[in-house]
Amino acid sequence: MTPPVDNTPLPPSGFTHEQIEALYFNAAREGQTDLLADFLTAGADPNRQNHEGYTPLILASYHGHKDCSELLLKNQADPNVQDAKGSTALAGVAFKGDIDLARLLLAYGAQINLPNHMGRTPLMFAVMFGRTEMVKFLIKEGADLNLQDGEKMTALLLAERQGYPEMVKLLKTATP
Repeated sequence: MTPPVDNTPLPPSGFTHEQIEALYFNAAREGQTDLLADFLTAGADPNRQNHEGYTPLILASYHGHKDCSELLLKNQADPNVQDAKGSTALAGVAFKGDIDLARLLLAYGAQINLPNHMGRTPLMFAVMFGRTEMVKFLIKEGADLNLQDGEKMTALLLAERQGYPEMVKLLKTATP
């Protein structure tokens, strides 16, 4: 019986696999589009997860790097991969309030209502952190206002608990 073939490429001389992987994730985190493109061209997995479950897309989008995010998505990065806490790239940009990146992720198939392990959706993150324009955008794009998290809290209840009266008014009058 022939043993399975290990197709893992050897790292360049003087670098360990761990160091190469760190460079790959740092390129995404720091918005180094050219370096990230080199990694992808060399066969790096766009859906690789680090020890926290972060993918290059989660890191690039969270840190506001639209060019890197688009490059990853064009190279088959899955916008619905969840990190160790169950959060997606869309949850991160909803938290940050970056509508351009949210629009990009949705265009590539991000699930607008995908909850994390606590049951919190991107809309709930936007509400909790007072991102009014993001809340309006997500509602317009079809976010479900009636979903409940693990504590049975809806986006409206979270806005009330956070003390955001304008957000409460917005959510009470919103129609998806």
